[in-house]
Amino acid sequence: MDFVTHSHRHAIAIVKEPQFKADWESFCNVLKSITDSDIIKYFETPDQRQAKSISEAINHLINGRMIKAGWNAQSHIFGDERFRDKRWTLDFSKPGEAFGKGGFSVEVAFNHGEGTAWNLIKPVLASELNHVAKENQFEPATTRQHAFQVYHTRWPNNGIHSNDDISTVKTESLPSIVHLLVGGFPCQDYSVARTLNQADGLVGKKGVLWWQIHRLLRDKTPPFGLFENVDRLLKSPATQRGRDFAVMLVSLTKLGYVAEWRVINAADYGMPTKRLRVFIMAYRKGTPLAERLLANRAEWLTKSGVIAKAFPVEKPLLIPESSFVIKEDSLDDISDNFNTKNPDSSPFANTGLICGRDVLTIKTTPLYDGPRITLRDILLPDKQVDANYIIPENEVKKWRYCKGAKHLTRTKKNGIVYSYDEGPMSFPDPLNRPARTIITAEGGATPSRFKHVVQMSDGRYRRLMPVELERINTFPDNHTKLGDITDTKRAFFMGNALVTEVVTRLGLSLAKAIEAS
Repeated sequence: MDFVTHSHRHAIAIVKEPQFKADWESFCNVLKSITDSDIIKYFETPDQRQAKSISEAINHLINGRMIKAGWNAQSHIFGDERFRDKRWTLDFSKPGEAFGKGGFSVEVAFNHGEGTAWNLIKPVLASELNHVAKENQFEPATTRQHAFQVYHTRWPNNGIHSNDDISTVKTESLPSIVHLLVGGFPCQDYSVARTLNQADGLVGKKGVLWWQIHRLLRDKTPPFGLFENVDRLLKSPATQRGRDFAVMLVSLTKLGYVAEWRVINAADYGMPTKRLRVFIMAYRKGTPLAERLLANRAEWLTKSGVIAKAFPVEKPLLIPESSFVIKEDSLDDISDNFNTKNPDSSPFANTGLICGRDVLTIKTTPLYDGPRITLRDILLPDKQVDANYIIPENEVKKWRYCKGAKHLTRTKKNGIVYSYDEGPMSFPDPLNRPARTIITAEGGATPSRFKHVVQMSDGRYRRLMPVELERINTFPDNHTKLGDITDTKRAFFMGNALVTEVVTRLGLSLAKAIEAS
């Protein structure tokens, strides 16, 4: 049987490495051994004559020959007995190797519609190639750690899982050698769900988590770091734009790192959401990547760097750049005096780097001409929508009001009268565009300005289901569906989550840059 191999995320290069090569060739040989005559012979059996397509015939032949070649059929993903049921299986795996040391598993899927079969076979290789030495997930003021439960369940045998307040985790408990520290510190102090004059920044209660990242960098000195926050970090707090970002950047340089940053809107690169986040990539001085960055800083930001390779930008004929020096002596001095002469405007553009106290920052424009995923593309068919997500007709008026423009007069507790204004939001959400940013309050049936609402083919309105929210952030379907975790909590997860495809591209770009150097 002829087949075409499509490589996703460098999979074809990975499976040709020595530890995977034999299994990959075994799988390919099974596919090659199936002839047209074999398919026709099985398809013409009495049980198959009423079938819509030949997918079942191919599946039957692959199943028998994979088992004959020594593969396990319907292999369990998880070793935990609680998950040993039909929901958690892959089609084939080698004995003792799947999700372990050196093997891979295979999922076989078919697409067919009506009387025509198409794209008949799609083998999907699942390899335990990433090794997380230790991960930490902890949500303050929450008794049940649902996010941790999901992470631990999805990657049960990958490194050490910690469910402790990171401030209590001793450096000595970490592996002796750490190559990459990855972290996302809480964004409540800078979130787009709050107004700028409420942004407390580093002085906020949760803002201090940055200093735990700083502590781990100081003690473990990994060559690389990757950190994330909302884009508003670049201009926080409202009373002293850019102060918090300056503190973070200088704290990295004091530890011996050079760092670059970029504000990335996932939708600008074809993904199904307009989620903006700032990503900070740190390189320890003396590493080949740090040396390359310093050799040509503007080119690194716009063409040759790790972030630029993952997310290309247009290269202007003349690069409009801003260079300045952070002159304040200490982090406390920066906190008190940075940008006090022009506090209403942040000096940091959406792209930049820092070495020592020298900052280069550039306003860049995304460069992308590939396919673009819209809200329509990720929606479930109407017949699969849970009735609880359909908005009752007598509730639609409330939703329209929440989404509409407002000009209200309000009175503070001290008697001061003020005007409150809101602009209109689309109702329903347009299906031909990427989704808006999901916020943590996305879940629940209560009418809200910020929740997504779409119109069904019959004219009724509905909210988005958890699996659709997962798709918006490029998670696998039902990634957060686990035990008694509620739909509202699953929506909360997605409000806190990253767009996984963005992180994947950054990670692959860093890996390729390290290999090339």
